[in-house]
Amino acid sequence: MAGLAAGVGARPSAAFEASCFRPLASPLRPVRSGRLIVPKRCFTVSSRLAWVEDELMEIRKSQEQSSVKSKKRPPLRRGKVSPQLPVPEHIPRPSYVGSKGLPELCKGQLHDAQGIAGMRAACKLAARVLDFAGTLVKPSVTTNEIDTAVHNMIIEAGAYPSPLGYRGFPKSICTSVNECVCHGIPDSTQLQTGDIINIDVNVFLNGYHGGTSRTFACGQVDDSIKHFLKAAEECLEKGISVCRDGVNYRKIGKKISKLAYFYGYYVVERFVGHGIGTMYHSEPLILHHEPILTMEKTVCVTWEDGWTTVTADGSWAAQFEHTILVTRNGAEILTKL
Repeated sequence: MAGLAAGVGARPSAAFEASCFRPLASPLRPVRSGRLIVPKRCFTVSSRLAWVEDELMEIRKSQEQSSVKSKKRPPLRRGKVSPQLPVPEHIPRPSYVGSKGLPELCKGQLHDAQGIAGMRAACKLAARVLDFAGTLVKPSVTTNEIDTAVHNMIIEAGAYPSPLGYRGFPKSICTSVNECVCHGIPDSTQLQTGDIINIDVNVFLNGYHGGTSRTFACGQVDDSIKHFLKAAEECLEKGISVCRDGVNYRKIGKKISKLAYFYGYYVVERFVGHGIGTMYHSEPLILHHEPILTMEKTVCVTWEDGWTTVTADGSWAAQFEHTILVTRNGAEILTKL
């Protein structure tokens, strides 16, 4: 549900909502899954080299299959969705609240100094809320419990949770677990050790929307999953690194795709980055790059609730987003604490 923020400068410029783009401690290696397995026995280089390679391949295959089998969990199923939480009357609502229709997509939003200040405040709140949400990701916790805690934090700050009531969306955040690509509705689903969950936080504060999302690991996860999450985050960083006044939007997607494919992952082409500001969604649209990555090449399907989108084959997805401000001097991440 994250969007793009629009920026200002001497001439029109754009700002985008993406995910977390901070330098990683160490570069990733282009591996697909599992770890490099080296047997404990020692081999002498000889004419048996081909046999050694075959044995190594068999060991890798066996351990990778064992790893996948041990962490396999049943496909996601929709849990029980609790009633919509109330918002105090004194908190201003976005204009779309109360209407289930699709809000009109407005032109790109350019902000003056006052507007940028408003965006900074909304984005900082969204970032703090997301950090808090991450502390709640633990085995046996339900996504509904995370939504309730986040909802309370947002309204206590005098803000409105942007997703609540947007085209009838019933909750205050999006929680997308494992194969859920995006827009997961918080419900009675309990997290399990080894899961991953994207939490998408957007707030409406003093007339401005700000949003960010991150994919968290629940407890200990396999090394291949850690690699996948780091790659997804680095893809966002790579996309943000090219955002500056005068740059063609297509360069963002090209940078992201190139890096994702290098690491052996795939970019979901169905969803876009977008403008954000006083309006929740606006131009520019950054075609098929929020970015959302999947571990396998797959297609996406949407549940009957009209929101929850999952991979058809059950392969896992990861996403990181930030709101950024683009001026003639480059891009500034507004949702980075």
